[in-house]
Amino acid sequence: MGRRHDPHKGRGAVSSPDNRYAARQREAVDDGWSDELDPEPAPATTLIPHNTRRILSYNDSPDLAFDRTLNPYRGCEHGCIYCYARPTHAWLDESPGRDFETRIHYRPDAAERLRAELDRPGYQPETIALGMNTDAYQPAERQLGITRSVLEVCRETRHPVSLVTKSALVERDRDILGPMAEAGLATVAVSITTLDSDLDRRLEPRAAGPRRRLATIRRLREAGIPVGVLVAPVIPVLTEAEFEAILEAAAEAGASWAGYVLLRLPHELGDLFRDWLDEHAPGQAEHILSRVQQARGGKDYEPSFGRRMTGEGPWADLLAQRFRLARRKFDLEWPPVLDTTAFTPPGGRQGDLFD
Repeated sequence: MGRRHDPHKGRGAVSSPDNRYAARQREAVDDGWSDELDPEPAPATTLIPHNTRRILSYNDSPDLAFDRTLNPYRGCEHGCIYCYARPTHAWLDESPGRDFETRIHYRPDAAERLRAELDRPGYQPETIALGMNTDAYQPAERQLGITRSVLEVCRETRHPVSLVTKSALVERDRDILGPMAEAGLATVAVSITTLDSDLDRRLEPRAAGPRRRLATIRRLREAGIPVGVLVAPVIPVLTEAEFEAILEAAAEAGASWAGYVLLRLPHELGDLFRDWLDEHAPGQAEHILSRVQQARGGKDYEPSFGRRMTGEGPWADLLAQRFRLARRKFDLEWPPVLDTTAFTPPGGRQGDLFD
């Protein structure tokens, strides 16, 4: 369907627009019959295997602190309405709305593919950013264990890896991440958008709640794993007042560094977010979108390097200043640089550092 407003409990998107590559575009029409007479069933989650020849994706973006990523999953059941990765489902001929959070494509051979790529002649190690597009610890990981198998390859080859997650499931892998962190090979950042549990349930319906994420920071730190907080995204008007409170709470829980990203609304995400605002924050919608556009050159999104993560203009500059002051106040630094010198290609080990 087109932009139909019919929210389901536990799902983020309240509409399911056609993707931008679809040959035909559909539009919802009110035929006068109430949905209550024939309610649409809540959409179930479908897991779809997806094999690829190459598993690492490379970038040359000056906005990013890493040049390669690995994403075990495409789509994310967490259902965060603001997720900048939603439009990537268009490449699969699926909707960035409901399909993104109910049709989860997974890479069952991720560990095997990674091992093969690390064994290629001339491979030069740099930190692999794991799950940067969609969460590597979303609910499917509990069943499939793909992220854990990738971490096992990184441990085996002493390859540095960094993670960003909204899930407490990362605690499961402390037995791998702890020894790797001790050797300077692993870091984790926990993403927190709001401390308001009610707002969190609407923004991020299937992610861990904010208090649970703070507990995860604490438990990772106790396991000796360097952990930071990523305030992402900062949503003008809706969450911006919590900016310093999130950083303070994370620091108290044990976070040692911090970062932030301003709300990004590329492609279909602009309409999806508008639909969500109409449903959940109608009195604030105009103000929120106006502030977004003030920081994006009058548009929903400005993809230029140097501006896409933090925006530009007076309000964006003020936010950057607030971040600098809060980092200093709460003693939050930048993430540690990981070690690339210990890397040993698969099959070429001279003893396992973690045996």
